[in-house]
Amino acid sequence: MSPHLGVIPSSSLLPDAAWRRSSRSTGMNNCVETASAPGGLQAVRDSKRVMLPALLFTPHAWRSFVGAVREEAL
Repeated sequence: MSPHLGVIPSSSLLPDAAWRRSSRSTGMNNCVETASAPGGLQAVRDSKRVMLPALLFTPHAWRSFVGAVREEAL
């Protein structure tokens, strides 16, 4: 299974999603937002363009990415 599963054409297709921003966001909409998606997937979207596509990731791929960011490996 590919860690990046695809794209939702618009994040509005996830009407029940509770989108979250990083606590380190500057409040100027210059970050990404994440939300749980059906099937245990993680959705990610641009906070400046919330109606554009959202990416979908498996839980493992998302944890790996967040871990690498925390360790400053990226």
